[in-house]
Amino acid sequence: MLVTLLWFCFLVSTTGQTLPSYDIYRKAGPLTIDAKLDETAWRQAPSAGDFHFNWHTDGPKEQTVAKLLWDDENLYVGYYCHDKNISAEVVQRHGPVSKDDCVEVFISPNANKVRNYYGYEINVIGTMLNFLRADWYNGPFNIEPQGVRYRTSFHGLPVKHDSPDDDHWILELAIPFKNFEKDAPHTPPRDGDTWRLNLNRAGGKTNTQYSTWSPVSSPKPNFHVPEAFGTVRFVNRPPAK
Repeated sequence: MLVTLLWFCFLVSTTGQTLPSYDIYRKAGPLTIDAKLDETAWRQAPSAGDFHFNWHTDGPKEQTVAKLLWDDENLYVGYYCHDKNISAEVVQRHGPVSKDDCVEVFISPNANKVRNYYGYEINVIGTMLNFLRADWYNGPFNIEPQGVRYRTSFHGLPVKHDSPDDDHWILELAIPFKNFEKDAPHTPPRDGDTWRLNLNRAGGKTNTQYSTWSPVSSPKPNFHVPEAFGTVRFVNRPPAK
């Protein structure tokens, strides 16, 4: 019981920040990657919690609901982004999607090597950028991950600008664990394995907000602070109903 209670307490990073923790439960039933998040597994999964607006100056703070699940093949990430100011223009692969409305997940599969991390950045119209930073890797910044599937609720639109009908947008993402074989202690994870990660969001040109699940204290907007990543633990059962 004491271990369970301690797990839900906030952790403290080497920089003195409080860092959140989250249990990733095994999914119950099938998932269709369609940017709807309407299956029982998603409805039962707990939210990771409110995002932090680390560098807010003005404009509405539009919150994000993020959830994660897993099975033997994939890590699943779902984002529901409250957004009345949706904008995106970048359509080229590995383009500057962070200038648009976009969400990102930065993943460090080895909690003891947090600076080895993988990035998945996707804007509201479905353009993706991927990167890898690791002590064993000497290749180009951008990488082509294996078998990633994803969908946004505005997938494939060449341009999306602020509209009076804007209310929210959704991303659903499935990342095969085989992408992390060189860093993760186990693929797939075992019950109780812990990874580090952060969930990020950029607000585009019409409401330039930057927010993160785990708080970042850099003077200027910067998601590339692995020491600030929160901790996630894989739980080999579905969440309680």
